[in-house]
This record gives sequence, structure tokens and C-alpha cells, in this order.
Amino acid sequence: MGGMQRRRQRESVSTEVARRLRRDMTPEERLLWSRLRGAGLGVSFRRQEVIGPFVVDFVCYPARLVVELDGSQHAGSESDRLRDAKLTADGFTVLRFWNHEVRGNLDGVLARVAEHLAGVT
Repeated sequence: MGGMQRRRQRESVSTEVARRLRRDMTPEERLLWSRLRGAGLGVSFRRQEVIGPFVVDFVCYPARLVVELDGSQHAGSESDRLRDAKLTADGFTVLRFWNHEVRGNLDGVLARVAEHLAGVT
């Protein structure tokens, strides 16, 4: 199998994973998505989007901003650190929030996103 064929196969798998994740969003992802879509932030976000080898929770391409929601399984995750480093090297800023922050302080989460956007748009 040639390099291009492997790449297409990998992209196809990532796209299928992203579709499944969009369909099966967590309650916190659904809650944040409902507000990102209509928050009047002046930019558009995409959800469960493929960026390279990763599927990110939310991305705003014009601002090069990735928003990730983390549950307890992410505490101290080396793979998250490596992923953030790669996304940052590719020109993205990554904002991470705990699920409990979204549940308990959604306005604060949106304020942090808006603060970042105000600095880049």
C-alpha cells in the first residue's frame, strides 16, 4: 500500500470517528455547543473536527482556536500534552476546560473563549 493510499485510509477512519463523536456528544459537549453556536461571538465554530491525526471537540479556524472538554480520564494525560504541543506547533491555541466547569460555570467558560477571541479577531 502506497503512502497516499495509507493517508486516504487514515483520513477516512478519522472522518468516521468524527461523525460518530458528533452523533454521540457528551452532555457537556452538547451544552457548550449549543452556546458556541449562538453565543454571538462573531465567529463560527465546528464540532468534532478532524485536524491532522486528531479529532478536536471544537475549532474556530479563523481564530486558530481549539476548545477541548476534559473528563477525569484526561487528568495528567501525556497524550493530551503531546496533542496540544502538535496543535500549537501547527498554529492553534488550545483552551481546555473540565466537564464540571461547563456544568457549573458555562458563562465563565464562554467568557474565557470570548477573551481569547477578542485578542485575535
